[in-house]
Amino acid sequence: MYSPHYSINNKILKNIGEIEAAREVIENAPLVPSFEKEFQTDAVVRTIYHSTHIEGNDLTLLQTKKIIEGENVYGKPRDVQEVINYRNVVHLLDELIEKNMGYSSDVLRRIHAATVYRLVPDEKAGVLRNSQVVVKEEGTDKVIFSPPSFVEVPYLLDDFFVWLNSNEAKEIHPIILAGITHYVLVAIHPFVEGNGRTARAFASFILLHEKYDIKRFFAIEEHFDRDLAAYYEAFTKVDSQSPNIAARDLTAWLEYFTQTVAVELVKIKEKVRKISVDIRLKVKYGGQVALSERQMRLVEFLTDQKAAVMQDLRKVLPMVSEDTVLRDINDLKKKGIIKKEGQTKASRYVVATNE
Repeated sequence: MYSPHYSINNKILKNIGEIEAAREVIENAPLVPSFEKEFQTDAVVRTIYHSTHIEGNDLTLLQTKKIIEGENVYGKPRDVQEVINYRNVVHLLDELIEKNMGYSSDVLRRIHAATVYRLVPDEKAGVLRNSQVVVKEEGTDKVIFSPPSFVEVPYLLDDFFVWLNSNEAKEIHPIILAGITHYVLVAIHPFVEGNGRTARAFASFILLHEKYDIKRFFAIEEHFDRDLAAYYEAFTKVDSQSPNIAARDLTAWLEYFTQTVAVELVKIKEKVRKISVDIRLKVKYGGQVALSERQMRLVEFLTDQKAAVMQDLRKVLPMVSEDTVLRDINDLKKKGIIKKEGQTKASRYVVATNE
C-alpha cells in the first residue's frame, strides 16, 4: 500500500498556523454570510480561469466570467470548451458531495471525463491511458517529465486510493491531504490529457469532502498560475528524487502547497475583515448584518480611510447617482454601522463603534 513520506517542519507548521487563523476569521466574520454567494462566485471564476490558464488557455478573466454566466464569447473553440468543462466540473464536485461519494478511481475518472469533454476522443475521456506519454518543454521539445509506464497506472492508483481511505490518511490535516493528493495524481499522470486540471479538481474535492472548504471563498489556482515557474519547480524538486513515486519525500512540495493556500486565505481574511468592519457588530446585532454590494464597498472604504466626506463616498460608487449613495449611507446609519460627524457640508462619515 502507498504511504507518503514527508516531514512536518517549521515552514509547514507556520503555513498551517496561518491557514487555521485565517479560517477562524473567515468562518466567524459577522458580515460575510449574507454575501457568501458573491465571494463563492468570485472564487469559482478565479479557479476556472487560472486552472485553465495554467494549461495554456488564452481567454481573459472577464471572458471566462461571461462564459460561466452563459454568455457567448468570441475565442478559440477549444479554450471556450475548456472553461465550460471546468464550470461543469465545479458542479460535479457539488453533486459528488451531495451523494456522499468517497475517494475512488471511479470518482477520479468521472472528474476527468467532465474535464476533457469534447476535447479528447470519447474513448479517452475518463479512461486510464494505455500508452506512454511525456511532458516536453515548450519551444525546445526537451523532455521535462516522464510519468510511470501506462501498465503501472491502475496499480499505482489502486494503491494510492487504498491509502487515501485508510485510518492513517484520516488523521492527516485536510490541507496536507489535499497537497499529497495533488502531487501524487500529477506524478502518476493517469490520463493522456487533462491531468493537471483533474488533479487540482480532485484536491478541491478532498477539501469539500473533509468539510475544510472554508465557505468556498478561495482559489489557490490563482497563485499557481501567477508563478508557474515556482509551481513546476516544486514538482521537480520531488520528481527528481527517485523513479519510484512511493519513495519520494514530499516535504518540499508540501512547503510550497501549504504556503500557497496560506497566501490565498490571508488575502481573503483581510478582505473579510474589512467588510466585517468589527467583530463587535456580531455582539451588537446578535448575528450577521445584511448589506448590499454597494454598502459593502462603502464600509470597506471607510474602514480603510477611517473617515470620508460625501464627495469621497460618491467616488467609491461612480456608476450610481448621489441620491442612491445617500440612501445607502442613511441605511448604514440606521443600522448603526456608520455615523455622521458634524452638520455642515464638510461633515464626515466614520465607522461606528459600540462605545
